[in-house]
Amino acid sequence: FSFASNTVPESVSNPNWTPQQVISLSEYFTGGYREAKKRLEHFIHQKLSRYEESNDPSLALTSTLSPYLHFGQIGVLEIVHSIMSASGPESQKAAFLEQVIVRRELAFNFIHFNPHYADFSHITESWAYQSMTIHEKDPRPYHYTVNDYLAFKTHDPYFNAAMKQLVLTGFMENYLRMYWAKKIIEWSSTYREAFETTLYLNNTYFLDGRDANSYAGIAWCYGRHDRAWPERPIFGKLRYMNQAGLERKFKMNDYLERIKQIEQSY
Repeated sequence: FSFASNTVPESVSNPNWTPQQVISLSEYFTGGYREAKKRLEHFIHQKLSRYEESNDPSLALTSTLSPYLHFGQIGVLEIVHSIMSASGPESQKAAFLEQVIVRRELAFNFIHFNPHYADFSHITESWAYQSMTIHEKDPRPYHYTVNDYLAFKTHDPYFNAAMKQLVLTGFMENYLRMYWAKKIIEWSSTYREAFETTLYLNNTYFLDGRDANSYAGIAWCYGRHDRAWPERPIFGKLRYMNQAGLERKFKMNDYLERIKQIEQSY
């Protein structure tokens, strides 16, 4: 799959835009098999028993192994074997294995059978395109640019915090990746602009970007591997996510505090 997303797409380019220097990631992620194995063991002993809570970004319960899988520094079979051999609730082990096996293979299937996986015109289902066509001209109360996102200058504190986590560490909590991409849809002039913006940021800043999982994950935000939802402005029949939902489900103030601490460490 493609590794050639080193320029800002024309639809989101700005003649005054200059690439932001990416802060060294070594303070948060150290490369290599030894570090990957260390993170795997930490996940098994400290996080696996609570994996059902891993959607909560304030708890930091994800394995953080995706960058190591992406760069081939640990194999998925070793991870699967270690999880299956570990003690702990079978339900939690099954939930993790669903992600690392089923969802991961679904993503590889998506890009293998769709050579145009990075082209907005070929990423999702017909019902989703029909719905987006109907709502293409819906008024957008907010509109932000790539520069705004990289300067953390939106009105949404959770989006800004997620962007800080991404730019500073090369990683973002899994649930917030969905929220992040959904907000870019809401704040862009067109769906294509939103897709290209998301793909650019994904491929530039995520350590596990330029990957089957991330291409499929972005496509999911536009209806791929999902179902139609009750119709609403801007999103049409695409799944909607908002601040109130985050606050209802999670301790978002704790997440903001954690990102503040990460920011202060740089």
